[in-house]
Amino acid sequence: MSWQQIYHSKICSADEAVQAIRSHNRLFMTGNCSVPKELLGALVRRAPELEEVEIVQVLTIGPAEYVEPRMAGHIRVNSLFISANVRKAVNEGRADFTPILLSQIPPALRDPQLLRPDVAMIHCSPPDEHGFCTFGVEIGLTKPAAEAARIVIAEVNDRMPRALGDSFIHVSRLTHIVPVSYPIVEVPMGSPGELQKKIASFIAELIPDGATMQMGIGEIPDAVLLYLRDKRDLGVHTELFSDGVIDLIETGVITNALKTIHRGKIISGFALGSQRLYDYMDNNPLFEFHPQDYINDPFVIAQNAKQVAMNSALEVDLTGQVCADSIGPQFYSGVGGQFDFIYGASRSPGGLPIIALPSTARDGAISRIVPMLKQGAGVVTTRNHVHYVVTEYGVASLHAQTIRQRVQQLISIAAPQFRDELTHFAKEQHWI
Repeated sequence: MSWQQIYHSKICSADEAVQAIRSHNRLFMTGNCSVPKELLGALVRRAPELEEVEIVQVLTIGPAEYVEPRMAGHIRVNSLFISANVRKAVNEGRADFTPILLSQIPPALRDPQLLRPDVAMIHCSPPDEHGFCTFGVEIGLTKPAAEAARIVIAEVNDRMPRALGDSFIHVSRLTHIVPVSYPIVEVPMGSPGELQKKIASFIAELIPDGATMQMGIGEIPDAVLLYLRDKRDLGVHTELFSDGVIDLIETGVITNALKTIHRGKIISGFALGSQRLYDYMDNNPLFEFHPQDYINDPFVIAQNAKQVAMNSALEVDLTGQVCADSIGPQFYSGVGGQFDFIYGASRSPGGLPIIALPSTARDGAISRIVPMLKQGAGVVTTRNHVHYVVTEYGVASLHAQTIRQRVQQLISIAAPQFRDELTHFAKEQHWI
């Protein structure tokens, strides 16, 4: 039987496809900008017929009817990184949160004793002449889940860009195929203000020519891109990228020519951006996608000389402990790839592990450089791993520094109105 015959034999509607999901199944749902909207809508409609279906997901973008209170007893989300649309459900106890490093999610998805799914609900580009679809804008976690699941239900979208690299699945592996045609969700670049630009300018001063970049999304990473236009021969090895890479490629800043591994290629696990980005990456051999256990493996990251890791935080204490996943005991996001890249960059020859954050929150009412992390706060990057902390007041270089030196440097980049309070606390502890 030809692949075309196989493909057409598996076509069905979304409502027909979700009939394959049974009570007590574990279901992996692809996330980021790749949430399969028609299948998810069909699952919500089927939910009253089901009991205790677990949806394992990471970050999802878009409406989240499937975590509404009426889903109790039918669907329960287990989020490995808390996105805004499920945060309320997690903190009200209607959904679960599993803390886990991004690099460790694919092995857990493959392990029947951990998170291996019964069903994978995915979103693909159309098949090529050999019958291979790609996972489009989200490869990093979806490919391992689809390979592990017994049942693979796929939306095949003619608007999904074709991603190259380790990013393929043959139509024979799909158990149900739902053809769709709708635009992929867009996440526009941030509009950094003067504060974010100031932080970005300090970060850019640290970055040498020939560096390999982790390029995140958000106002600070987007602002950093504005200050890299005079750099030369930058490369990219990152868990995700957004529109900002296009301008740096087209102006010759990003060449990948000096990368230690995967020379000439942008290496990533997924993309979050606009239609411009999706069109640019479509079938473009400059971009090479891989599962996240490769992308985020600290020992792969470390093979890139001058690897730059840029990550954010909610607060940093005076000894250098970094909280990025919770506000006190209230879970906010997750570890994501922060520790993977901070550790990987710290082992890279000439690497730069950077934590960047504004010095204050709530319009200057509270300091984000704090005497101690809030009670119940999570430590995402330990004081032993942090190297650079950057605010709009400068750079604190903490690696191999004493507590006294760390405290002094962190106070110097705190907002001026909080420095006396921080100094008083440090003196009480005999740190300075």
